[in-house]
Amino acid sequence: MIFFIKIRLLKYFLFLNTLFIILISCNEQNKVADINIEPSLKNGFKKEFLIGSAVNDNLILGKDSIGEQLVKREYTTITPENSMKWMYMEPEKGIFNFEMADQYVDFSAKNDLLFIGHNLVWHSQLAEWVSKIESKESLSESLKNHIQTIVSRYKGKIYGWDVVNEALNEDGTLRNSLFLEELGSDYLINSFKWAQESDPNVELYYNDYNMANPEKRAGAIKLVKMLQENGTKIDGIGMQGHWNLEGPSLKEIEESIIAYSDLGLQVMITELDITVIPNPWDLHGAEVNQNFEGSEFMNPYPTQLPDSISNQLAKRYQDIFQIFKKHEDKISRVTFWGVNDGQSWLNNWPIRNRTNYPLLFDRRYKPKAAYYSVLKIANDSLN
Repeated sequence: MIFFIKIRLLKYFLFLNTLFIILISCNEQNKVADINIEPSLKNGFKKEFLIGSAVNDNLILGKDSIGEQLVKREYTTITPENSMKWMYMEPEKGIFNFEMADQYVDFSAKNDLLFIGHNLVWHSQLAEWVSKIESKESLSESLKNHIQTIVSRYKGKIYGWDVVNEALNEDGTLRNSLFLEELGSDYLINSFKWAQESDPNVELYYNDYNMANPEKRAGAIKLVKMLQENGTKIDGIGMQGHWNLEGPSLKEIEESIIAYSDLGLQVMITELDITVIPNPWDLHGAEVNQNFEGSEFMNPYPTQLPDSISNQLAKRYQDIFQIFKKHEDKISRVTFWGVNDGQSWLNNWPIRNRTNYPLLFDRRYKPKAAYYSVLKIANDSLN
């Protein structure tokens, strides 16, 4: 009897030992799997917010294979930088050009990327024929047709639309655009309503620059409340992040995120890039029609960014993303405005032919110190 008991105990201990080895093995496999998770912005921030980039036609057309691979690796959303603006989508009245936009939408679907439509209504980059419309009724009908035709075509294929872009002055008043001058503030209400009617499930946003400026922030809040009071669907505010190494302050950014969230809206940081070179003193926001003369002072790093400035840029991005991480419950998306430094619009604005370094990847698509500083915040999110 004692002999059989000893045999059973031996078998029991052998079973426990085998089970322990299996558990250890599974744990080690899980560790290996964790190690093999590709370090990227989209993986790092997957629990906090969507992360995206503006892209251009060359990437969509397969002429920028390195940029394409970078976008697939790092981002969850894409936004067309220019190709869905009015002058390209409806160059002649009632005649729409969907060829390029279709390819953007198809690319996003094929590569499991959420697509953000940019934009439906903007005073800039309009087709020339729009400014020649002579009657209020005709302008309103053209605006309605433009919005409904485009939104209906991509119904169910687009995650969200920048419905109205940059409708405010710096003091928070409504910009005296063609649309405001002829149609009054109703054009804002109607634009959102027409978009909603065309695709009830798509998210609808208002997008503008300098949205951390207290006066403009007050104007944006007033605009949103006007839309809400008129029963208009608006899902989010796009705070364009065309910022610099010193401004806006972290305090202004944080206060703005909170203020817009208090309206019951998602907050999105859109068009994020940080200029590292000086701008003219009388520059106003990101108004694209401004142009200034160049000089050596205005183009201080024509061939290479000094390490000291590169480190300053990295610290700036890190501080900003710490704010985003802190308010992850309020922020739904962060979108960089461009894939690499060489493709940034800031090389030609507000002064042409300058060399700027505002993004996370350099002209050879290599990650900069700024990328690693943001990735550190992302990795902190995983711990």
